[in-house]
Amino acid sequence: MASSVKVQLSQGLHFSRCLLDLPWEDVLVPHILCYLPLQHLVSLQRVSKQFQSLIQVYLANCRTFNLSPIGPCIPKEAFCSMLKDNKVLQNLSLQNCSDWVTDQELLPVIGQNQHLQKVDMSGCAWLTRHSLVAVSLSCMHLQHLGLAHCEWVDSLSLRSLADHCGGLQSIDLTACRQLKDDAICYLAKKCLQLKSLSLAVNANVTDESVEEVAKNCRGLEQLDLTGCLRVRNQSIRTLAEYCPKLQSLKVNHCHNVTESSLDPLRKRNVVIDVEPPLQRALVLLQDVLGFAPFINLQI
Repeated sequence: MASSVKVQLSQGLHFSRCLLDLPWEDVLVPHILCYLPLQHLVSLQRVSKQFQSLIQVYLANCRTFNLSPIGPCIPKEAFCSMLKDNKVLQNLSLQNCSDWVTDQELLPVIGQNQHLQKVDMSGCAWLTRHSLVAVSLSCMHLQHLGLAHCEWVDSLSLRSLADHCGGLQSIDLTACRQLKDDAICYLAKKCLQLKSLSLAVNANVTDESVEEVAKNCRGLEQLDLTGCLRVRNQSIRTLAEYCPKLQSLKVNHCHNVTESSLDPLRKRNVVIDVEPPLQRALVLLQDVLGFAPFINLQI
């Protein structure tokens, strides 16, 4: 048993030396380490000082940094240490880091990474508007931004984003309840390339926002209005008129949006998250009777 363990340890050490003998920046970093999940890279750092140095070289050169799988488990000090030398990040995801990430940890990372194209801060409750302003000022090439459930997002910080990140293609503002029509309309007028937008779970959103988005963002493909109780048929008709590329529309719990405005979009094969009235009635009937009666829908 003991001899078997020694053999395995010997083989492991031999493999480690062979691996570390490969060129780091030409082979290991771009062709091997980039395929390992972040949690495995963190574990590798503990193997030896050489592996720690190797992983630091990788982290200084990585383009994507996704903390979502291990966010709750990582100390904030480790986050700062891992990215202290990186100035080439393009994608940064901080989902599941809501328990610990604050402006203090994030601002230095944003400040030294001006090539960021995608940032996801969804659910990061301890951040403030200063982080969004920093993203606006530093990340001129930003294309995708996740701010779902960031209730600290306000009108001024969103206007800063609109002023500096005109190439934005998608933004998730789900449950950003401080935002009102004026800020959303300003965003629509400045970010004409928007393809995907979520305004879900915001009772302040009205037809004014939806119409301004429709008229300015003609390439819009996905719009989420779930729970926007003040949105009505008028703005949905405007959406149908001005957005020929629309592929998906979510209007669940929008009680003032009816089939009269949705039907033209259905005929264009737009995916809508609420069923037509007749199909909803059939589902309810099936629940009551235990089976669905045959009805010829072609009539």
